[in-house]
Amino acid sequence: MRAVLTRVKSASVEIGGETVGQIGQGFLILLGVGPEDTEEKCRYLCEKALGLRVFEDENGKMNKSLADVGGQVLVVSQFTLYGNCRKGRRPSFTDAADPELGNRLYEKFLAYCEELGYPPQHGQFGADMKVASINDGPVTLILDTDQLMDSPRRG
Repeated sequence: MRAVLTRVKSASVEIGGETVGQIGQGFLILLGVGPEDTEEKCRYLCEKALGLRVFEDENGKMNKSLADVGGQVLVVSQFTLYGNCRKGRRPSFTDAADPELGNRLYEKFLAYCEELGYPPQHGQFGADMKVASINDGPVTLILDTDQLMDSPRRG
């Protein structure tokens, strides 16, 4: 699984002209699912993302977590995170999970957010969405379970 996590002052997602999710300070998480992804990878990615200490403390150091700042979470499905741009000028998306698996793990990620104490605002899997954010920092991180879970410093 892949996630692009952005620390935001606020973020929202709109479908068909209607705002379906919005948050104040917290994380905007764009979430992509690959064909080999599992519930274990999904849980790991969720715990990793929500536990990151990337909010500034009183000394201006990134030392506070989402919990420390009372932050919120907005999750948007993003199959294009698996876009392959190696050949030609038009990306191929064959590296993304099929819609059934993608939707199942997206919903599982939302459930894990809830379990961990962060009821997520979210978009709708497969919908044409407009996402707006006021980035804070900016701080944007890319998390990929293929890299994180194979790391000797896992954790």
